[in-house]
Amino acid sequence: MASKKYVIAKQLGGKKVITNKGEKIGRLSDVTIDRKSGDLESMVIEADDNSKIARDLVGSDNMARVPFKAVFSVSDVIVVDETMLV
Repeated sequence: MASKKYVIAKQLGGKKVITNKGEKIGRLSDVTIDRKSGDLESMVIEADDNSKIARDLVGSDNMARVPFKAVFSVSDVIVVDETMLV
């Protein structure tokens, strides 16, 4: 049986979010969760003003939303697959 590695949510807040091509999108502010399943739906990102990708993702609340399925890796930074952001 494969072991799972869990990350405490507090440790994720404020982490830099970049694409797999190295473009900085911003910093993680919050996550959204499906109430029924408990699955993570998306990450809420404080968008970097210099990022075209982030500007394209920003909603009416001035926050970018990145679907959780786009997350490629989580370590010192959170890496997302740029192709899944379009």
